[in-house]
Amino acid sequence: MNQNTTPLIYLAGFDVFRPDAIEHGRYLKALCAAHGMQGLYPFDNEVTPGLTPEATARLICSMNIEMIQRCTAILANLNVFRGLEPDSGTAFEVGMAVGLGKPVWAYFDPVDSLRALVAHDAQGVDAQGFVVEDFGLPRNLMLACTWAGASETAEEATAGLAQYLVGHKQP
Repeated sequence: MNQNTTPLIYLAGFDVFRPDAIEHGRYLKALCAAHGMQGLYPFDNEVTPGLTPEATARLICSMNIEMIQRCTAILANLNVFRGLEPDSGTAFEVGMAVGLGKPVWAYFDPVDSLRALVAHDAQGVDAQGFVVEDFGLPRNLMLACTWAGASETAEEATAGLAQYLVGHKQP
């Protein structure tokens, strides 16, 4: 594909917190390249050294937002992270992409429904006294009702997103 028509794919997920984050990012980018897409990984950005932690955080946030704004679509790791839900930063990125009209393809370990993940009593109430939603969806409805598709692995998701983009040409 010519550089001007290569879909740009923002690689969202808590993968940036892995001990092998850089290598994993390269792997995800290689998966994209194998399907004619260009992966944009948050660590592609260069952070100015010597900033305060808050200034560093603001810079990372603005650079990631800029990547999402210029991407064609998002490939999102929505596996559970530090609890029973996907990473909150990834959820933000997915919401932003949806708000911008960009397709999102999610991947996560298989689960029948969100309710299957969260312990609850016979009335569907969890240990904190909150009702666990029961829509038969594998993630919160705001994620599950807005993604273009979902797969079990990054490899399947990359192939699925590439196929989706072929059938849904972006302007």
